[in-house]
Amino acid sequence: MPRKVLVVLSEFGYWGEELVGPLDVLDAKGYESVFMTPKGNRAHALPPSMEEGYYDPPLAKVVTDAHFARRTREVDESDRLDDPIDLSAWFPERPYFSSEHFAHGLEAYYSARDKAWQELEAYDALMMVGGSGPLIDMVNNQRLHDVILGFVSQDKLVVAECYAVTALAFAREWSERESIIWGKHVTGHALEYDYKDGTGFLNTDLNMGPPPYPLEFILRDATGPDGRYHGGVGRTRSTILDFPFLTGRSTQDSTLVGELMVEVLERGLERYGW
Repeated sequence: MPRKVLVVLSEFGYWGEELVGPLDVLDAKGYESVFMTPKGNRAHALPPSMEEGYYDPPLAKVVTDAHFARRTREVDESDRLDDPIDLSAWFPERPYFSSEHFAHGLEAYYSARDKAWQELEAYDALMMVGGSGPLIDMVNNQRLHDVILGFVSQDKLVVAECYAVTALAFAREWSERESIIWGKHVTGHALEYDYKDGTGFLNTDLNMGPPPYPLEFILRDATGPDGRYHGGVGRTRSTILDFPFLTGRSTQDSTLVGELMVEVLERGLERYGW
């Protein structure tokens, strides 16, 4: 049976290379990639990630080359991303503490989550693709947190790129409140590489200016005194594997992320980059 990877995409725009880089590696190995979005709507790439020669202001260089601009358009215009799994219809929503019959509602929530976790047994890994879109509908999505917790409970690989890494910092059991990356080594968008203006999204005219939070600070706090955030500032790549978590800082890590996924799944690699 081929390896099977659950790939999560934002409905407000994913960065093309951060999908295509690992996806091409997984395709070449014969893996099956199954796509999911928060509400079951088709995901689309952010326009700059399909624009050859797109210039990134914080990095002061071109970040969309001809190859990945073309590959992103090919994938985005194909039918591969049609009919994704609807996360909101698959995993339950935790009830409000103030809701009527909270105790029974919480019991029903955990029972439904247990059932959904059993269905995760069909997958070998989880991959969450970055870009600005995840800021809106992925990083603080309780259902997605529960997907992450399910993979962790089964000791399976969990991959996150760019701003999607925030979902790891926020994922935690409701009863314990401690981040699952406490004591772990991770990477993510460094403060030096954040936009000062122009953070935009599909399906909205909103220009948020800078990102709504500095991911570096969140990751430094979430990993605690025994873990570590690695920004890799000044280095072309920053890719960190501290099993079960594999994190990539940005676009240039994407292909390596896919290659490391294969190393983990086929050869049991547990540490890389630190």
